[in-house]
Amino acid sequence: MKKQMLYHELAKYYDMIYSWKDYKKEAHLIKKLVSRHKKSKGSELLDVACGTGGHLKYLKNSFSCIGIDKNKEMLNIAKKKVRGVIFKQVDMINFTLNKKFDVIICLFSSIAYLKTYQNLEKSLKHFHKHLKSAGVMVIEGFITKSDFKPNHLYMDVYDGKRLKIARIGTSKIKNGLMLAEMSYLIGEKGKINYFLENHELGLFNVNKVLKIIKKFGLMGTFIKGGLMKDRGLFIGVKI
Repeated sequence: MKKQMLYHELAKYYDMIYSWKDYKKEAHLIKKLVSRHKKSKGSELLDVACGTGGHLKYLKNSFSCIGIDKNKEMLNIAKKKVRGVIFKQVDMINFTLNKKFDVIICLFSSIAYLKTYQNLEKSLKHFHKHLKSAGVMVIEGFITKSDFKPNHLYMDVYDGKRLKIARIGTSKIKNGLMLAEMSYLIGEKGKINYFLENHELGLFNVNKVLKIIKKFGLMGTFIKGGLMKDRGLFIGVKI
């Protein structure tokens, strides 16, 4: 499957498409969770698949932050938007930063782009390697296969003065993965452009994910009521 336009040539519209998302409120909830579970004494935080830095904008005053993402277009936006944070272009499936952190987060269901349990294991191995003893990992999960509702329609709308965006999406299961089909209408500078793209996402079982977390020496729990109503949070504390 070709690269997703949303994270590349359409990246400049990303924050407008998700303008409904309350990053400030979510960052506050993350800070509360970290305070409750973290036992290490430091305040160094790694945001894996940080995107345009929406959460880091509200976490940087409480932590010393590094954000990583594999998409340079997203990172270019993050660097302009969020000052005082180090950003690096690396893939969450295989990274070495030569540094350990008190907190590692991976939010907005970015973990689903790993697609397979094999890739999930590879990624969590690196999470574990970069986490300090008694540090905490917070991963926002995705919907599970049992909760998935095929052919559900959703729409995001941005109604700016000089920019109008409508994105309509639907999804189905194909080859064991969720295939999200997204159509964009973008009106700008007197023109209307249309884009169509597909995203493949893994539908991971909660118990299987917890088993992998435990395999890497983390005490794992799952919080059903997470940052978004249909997605929970995996918490892992390094023993």
